[in-house]
Amino acid sequence: METMLKVNGMTCGHCKAAVTKAVESVSDTNNVIVNLENKEVIFNYSNSETVDKVKEAIEDQGYDIV
Repeated sequence: METMLKVNGMTCGHCKAAVTKAVESVSDTNNVIVNLENKEVIFNYSNSETVDKVKEAIEDQGYDIV
């Protein structure tokens, strides 16, 4: 499945890299795309618990999920 999350607080390339790394660190994620302009991250997953883990990983980096 694919999902998109809105992420507040991303302002630069470092932010994009941090969010990408956070999402990729969660097992069961792939095809991660972080769009800095739209402040969103899109990724594929197959386990329903994965989305909550991704949200937590992003928030642990200091960004807010809208």
